[in-house]
Amino acid sequence: MHNDVANAPMTARTTPAPNSTAGATRPAVAVAVIGTGARSVIAHHVPVARNGAAVVAAVDTGEVGRARARATFPDAVVYSSVDDLIAAGNIDAAVVTTPDHTHEDIAVALLEAGIAVYLEKPLAISLDGADRVLATAAETGTPLYVGHNFRHSGVVRTMRGIIERGEIGEVKAIWVRHFVGNGGDYYFKDWHADRSKTGTLLLQKASHDIDIVHYLASGYTRRVVGMGDLMIYGGITDRRERPGETMPDWFSYDNWPPAAQTGLNPVVDVEDVSMMLMTLDNGVQASYQQCHFTPDYWRNYTVIGSEGRLENFGDTSAGVVKVWNRRHEWQADGDIEYPIEGVTSGHADADLATMTEFLDSVLDGAPTVVSPVAAREAVAAGSLAAASLRSGSVPLDVPDLPQSVLDHFSSATPTKHSGRTPR
Repeated sequence: MHNDVANAPMTARTTPAPNSTAGATRPAVAVAVIGTGARSVIAHHVPVARNGAAVVAAVDTGEVGRARARATFPDAVVYSSVDDLIAAGNIDAAVVTTPDHTHEDIAVALLEAGIAVYLEKPLAISLDGADRVLATAAETGTPLYVGHNFRHSGVVRTMRGIIERGEIGEVKAIWVRHFVGNGGDYYFKDWHADRSKTGTLLLQKASHDIDIVHYLASGYTRRVVGMGDLMIYGGITDRRERPGETMPDWFSYDNWPPAAQTGLNPVVDVEDVSMMLMTLDNGVQASYQQCHFTPDYWRNYTVIGSEGRLENFGDTSAGVVKVWNRRHEWQADGDIEYPIEGVTSGHADADLATMTEFLDSVLDGAPTVVSPVAAREAVAAGSLAAASLRSGSVPLDVPDLPQSVLDHFSSATPTKHSGRTPR
């Protein structure tokens, strides 16, 4: 398991809030949320995840976003820029849920200001960008956490447990199929469809699954080959801007079939079908396939070991992970079957677990299941797979991180994180 133990405990304190009235008190852990789109609601988990933690500030560069911030986080002071937030001071941690192409610069600014960072996945939209963020975290010693919440989902915990108990022997191959049935609404009606802001959906969407491949295989990808195309959504000419809108404003199951979608983003140049092959550093072979115009929406993992295999049917509660580890002809039932626990749809339980892990890491120096190094390796594999598929499916090798950065994130003795930024 790849753990991050380099985050340091932070000293809790109570001081006046920025722009607050005299005599007002601040929570023990003052948290800002940056970017107030659909994913910003994960910040509601902050006070649940850690007693004494609270969202005291919000940042959005647009007036509509700032209005949404005031409604969503009524007790927070609202700022129009990260620079204004940093200048105001007295922030311990920030939850960053802005569009992907902004992650790199925002994370670097916060880390340099000494503000612990919860950064929504992906870490960045390029390998160079990801490496810059990790290098900054290593240089400053400021805690960095990347929200790969899928590691905390019931289906992944079940699969990992099967592997750790040795029920299928040593992992040798992993095959992943991702049926992104909501792809047209989720990824082709706003900035996600524009590769200048997303890079590739092998980052924005697949970084979860690439990370889980690494997690289940206990290794990192070192060679990739990609294939893909824009098969459906590139031919739809009904396009428009959506100022002030977020995904819940336009989502509907009535938007079907895929070619009948309307109101796509003005720029649509990311692939709606993507496939990649991976060779990991421990010899495991893996594949991943993603399609954004299927009627159903779920992930299917097949993990083949030296003494059996597992496969999930459904990826939330009411689903099941089946294990075949006795020799026989085809059978629908597994030799062993495990029900998947957790929510029936979405990933609210995993979001809470991830936020708890982040705050425990920042405050207590606790080790984490999700490592910034693992997040970087997901970016590396996804971005290079996209480069491969856009250049004739040539194989590409993943470069290593500098040893100094690896040493920082594998350190067993965290350095103390002082907490509040000065005014």
